[in-house]
Amino acid sequence: MKVPTGTFFVAKMLNKIFVNKSIMTGKYTPERERVGVTVLSVPKMVVKDLRTKDKNGYNAVRVELSLSHGKKAIKEIRTDELPESGTEIKFEEVLQVGDKVNVSGTSKGKGFAGVVKRHGFKGGPRTHGQSDRERAPGSSGSTTTPGRVFKGTKRSGHMGNKTITIKKLRVIDIDAEKRILTVNGSVPGFSRSNQLLSVKKI
Repeated sequence: MKVPTGTFFVAKMLNKIFVNKSIMTGKYTPERERVGVTVLSVPKMVVKDLRTKDKNGYNAVRVELSLSHGKKAIKEIRTDELPESGTEIKFEEVLQVGDKVNVSGTSKGKGFAGVVKRHGFKGGPRTHGQSDRERAPGSSGSTTTPGRVFKGTKRSGHMGNKTITIKKLRVIDIDAEKRILTVNGSVPGFSRSNQLLSVKKI
C-alpha cells in the first residue's frame, strides 16, 4: 500500500520503532502505584528508501535515524505500509499509552565470568581448610557411565553481549515534544549511548 508523501506520516500498520536508552527511574501511575520505569529517547526517523515485493521479494521501509553527536544509522522495518521517501515517521502515532511492547537489544558485555556470577552458583564451604573452593563450580561430571561431562552444562565463560528481548512491557508515558517514551521495567543495553534498541508493539 503506497502512502502519499508529506511532512509527517501517520502510521497505521507500522508496529516498530528504534530508541536509545536514557535512564532508569521510578514513576507513579494514574492509579497511584509506583513502578520502576526506563526512559527511552526516540531519535528522528525519516524514510530513506523502500523495499518492495516486486523488486526485493518483500515489503519494508528503511529509515534514517538521527543519533547524538551528529551520527546517523539506517534500520529496516518490515511492513506493507510504504510511505514516500523523505517523510518523517511520528512515533506517537505508532505507540499509545497502555500499549504492550517487546524491547530488544544487546545486553552489556561483562567479559569472562565464573559460575557464581554467571549462573548464581552457591560455591563451596568456607570452613575446614577450603582455601580455594569458595567460588568453584564443584562436581559436574558423572561416574563411570557415561564418564564425561554433558554438553550444555553451566560453566564459566563469556557473560553478556547477547541479543535480549524483554517481553510485554507497558508504555507508561509518551512525550512527543521531547521525543521521550517511558516503559515499565528494565531493558537491555547501556544508558546514554547511541546503542539502538527496537520497540515492537504486540
